[in-house]
Amino acid sequence: MLRWRLLLGTVIIAALVGLCWADHVVPIPGAVLLPLALLVTVLAGGEVLAVAAAGGIHPSGWVVHCGNLLIVVAGWVPAVVWKLTAGLPSGGSIVGDGGLAAAREGILLALAAGLILAVLSEMLRYQRPGSVTVNLAGAVLAIVYVGLLLSFMVQLRLAFGIAALASLVIVVKTGDTGAYAVGRLAGRHKMAPVLSPGKTVEGAVGGLVFACLGSWATFAWLVPVLVPDRLEPGTWWGWILFGLLVGAAGMIGDLAESLIKRDAGRKDSGPWMPGFGGVLDILDSILLAAPVAYVCWGLGLVGT
Repeated sequence: MLRWRLLLGTVIIAALVGLCWADHVVPIPGAVLLPLALLVTVLAGGEVLAVAAAGGIHPSGWVVHCGNLLIVVAGWVPAVVWKLTAGLPSGGSIVGDGGLAAAREGILLALAAGLILAVLSEMLRYQRPGSVTVNLAGAVLAIVYVGLLLSFMVQLRLAFGIAALASLVIVVKTGDTGAYAVGRLAGRHKMAPVLSPGKTVEGAVGGLVFACLGSWATFAWLVPVLVPDRLEPGTWWGWILFGLLVGAAGMIGDLAESLIKRDAGRKDSGPWMPGFGGVLDILDSILLAAPVAYVCWGLGLVGT
């Protein structure tokens, strides 16, 4: 199982890096990655609904999918339209402050629309008291957990370029792989025995070390290749701090999904990837790490 997870983890990282490179060279930023993002949004949203149903919570499925898709699309379309209408150069360039402001407004409006749809849906479905508040809470959680957190990945791509998105994926997934490998080989002390019995303190330390190594490799080698003229990769201590912060956020994201699954009595979110589970099992660490990576880039900790 360890060998399979290491192999599949490497393949996933390589495939995502390849897609990021393809998205970097196309005329419209996000043209390659957006279809993948929409597919992942639907699959992850469906898995959240399935886990919720296992726990006795039944939010409206069409509302969750519509809300998630609206948020992801609203975070991309206004920025790209602004970029094209403003006459900015196409390709991998950043969309500009005006486009980012339009995208943020679009995300807020889409989030509000999703919440309104959730309320209207419960009004239409209402038959007896006892489930409305729980179903509404489930819908809000699904929309925020999948759609809103995924939108930070879209904003990383548009605001700071493909290097920022690649840095998130590489750091989180190298941290995930390192934590699993070190935990299996040297793990002795349980980190969260009730919540996630397989995770160990040794694995967590190993994951942070691997995340820092992934951060160093990204900013020392990949960033200068992707954006040699527009972006300085930052300082070595910034790389290490980025690895620690994003890697730790990824671990929290992993535990957060474990919390939700444990409460619903589920081991995996889905059957898509043998040895990994569902789409959400692969995406969970990235989701909570995305806002942290966005803040790090926005503050100039890396990629100045």
